[in-house]
Amino acid sequence: MSDREDSKLVLVVDDEPRMINFIRMNLELEHFRVISANSGEEALRKVREMLPDCVLLDVMMKDMDGFETLRLIREESTVPVIMLTARDDEEDKIRGLALGADDYVTKPFSPRELVMRVKAVIRRAELPAQPEKDEPIKVDDHLSIDFRRREVLVDGKAIKLRPTEWRLLYHLVQNAGWVVPHETLLSKVWGWEYRDETQYLRLYITYLRQKIEKDPANPKYILTERGIGYRFIDFRKKEKPSPSPVAS
Repeated sequence: MSDREDSKLVLVVDDEPRMINFIRMNLELEHFRVISANSGEEALRKVREMLPDCVLLDVMMKDMDGFETLRLIREESTVPVIMLTARDDEEDKIRGLALGADDYVTKPFSPRELVMRVKAVIRRAELPAQPEKDEPIKVDDHLSIDFRRREVLVDGKAIKLRPTEWRLLYHLVQNAGWVVPHETLLSKVWGWEYRDETQYLRLYITYLRQKIEKDPANPKYILTERGIGYRFIDFRKKEKPSPSPVAS
């Protein structure tokens, strides 16, 4: 099989041909295969038919905007999606991430930054959410976690987590009782390129708390250590030596 056939397939969704051509040229220089769509409807069809490894999705499109397109993509696919927008609006970023976007890039962006982000989300998507050897964990009567089966039970009911949420929960639970620094969690869950993107971490901590905590505003399991990081409660109740290495 040739290098071209081995290369990753990226779907670029934008209603501006010049932008599609700009992105295509830079991605192909890095040996990606590129297909395009000019509308949300066409993008949905190509996600189903072509099974891309990554989607670059413009927010501002006619008829169906990027947010609605993302919502529909997430109903049937976990393909990594990077949102592209001309507005550096924090509310837009939060909305996109809440709908299931994996990353956000503001126009104008450098080709190097875009390629780096594409490589990072594809690499992250290919990583297993957890090792196969982990045994089921009963945190307490309210919360149980089985990483091997990818199952979280809250009061006996299965809770659905996205891949990024699984990875984040895994690294917190593996270091239960210890504070895991912001930079460490960002590097392990998103990749070293994201070690300064604390907004992503705050958002996903919020998502996890909303799903597993009885009272997300007063969390019991995922605790904030201000200015340092986050700590999952020590459900094992064992004394630990200090310092502790962070689990890989």
